[in-house]
Amino acid sequence: MPTLPELFPGFETRFFETDGARIHARIGGNGPPLVLIHGFPQTGAEWHRIAPALAKHFTLIIPDLRGYGLSSAPKGDAKLYAKRVMGADILALLDQLNYREPVRIVGHDRGARVTYRLALDHPNRVQRIALIDIAPTLCMWEGMNATSAMKVYHWMFLAQPYPLPEKLIAADPGFYVEHTIASWTGSRSLKPYDGRAMDHYRANLLRADYTHAACQDYRAGQTHDLDHDRAARDAGQTIQCPTYILWGNAGIPAAGGPLKQWRETFAPQAEGSALDCGHFTPEEDPDGTLAALLPFLTR
Repeated sequence: MPTLPELFPGFETRFFETDGARIHARIGGNGPPLVLIHGFPQTGAEWHRIAPALAKHFTLIIPDLRGYGLSSAPKGDAKLYAKRVMGADILALLDQLNYREPVRIVGHDRGARVTYRLALDHPNRVQRIALIDIAPTLCMWEGMNATSAMKVYHWMFLAQPYPLPEKLIAADPGFYVEHTIASWTGSRSLKPYDGRAMDHYRANLLRADYTHAACQDYRAGQTHDLDHDRAARDAGQTIQCPTYILWGNAGIPAAGGPLKQWRETFAPQAEGSALDCGHFTPEEDPDGTLAALLPFLTR
């Protein structure tokens, strides 16, 4: 897969060895560190429209999660894709860059789940976080009903035992990526996307090992991640750092947005706002995303 330097001018590409994975990251900008973590079915390329503006304020670290993009796709049990394990990759990357003080992190979709798990597991490493268009994993599974199941059918589909989802996606992975991304946008189309980024997202799932990794990510979500959330809730654990919740009015969380769910579970201090777009705010509405996040991140 290409590194897409044309979408990230001035950024360098590096690889980092972590516990069981090789993590690719783009690094660029000036200032304190800010980690941007992508979601499914994308890669770190999803941040290309807001990275130039953020790079004026921060040194950006933009990884591909294990199992995505140019990072490796470890084989084994779904626990290898638990958000706690993915979070450990991020900490290892930061350690190798000599960033051991608390950092700012923005996560979208699966990357937001890695982000809040990091904030719960390692509060001494996280200064403030922003979570884009997600509700807590335990709220998603425990609140599942007919309406939400139709909206987030992929949670059940991708978590099915191997090899069912892998084989079905393999029949036409390009169609699956295009359909999935278009169906979660406000316009229900691919119009918001740069063609080069879309090619990257298609290429990601054209590789059987990476389709399997994405399914393992969701299998971990239905098992290990849910167990970790329930344990945190039962222990009364909450996120200690400032937290911003951003979502699209036509995105994945329930109508009205997820702010109430966050305040009632893991982030009683959370603030947030909505944008008039779908799930992919950094690409659908980059200006709105920046206007919401920059005041919080630079505070």
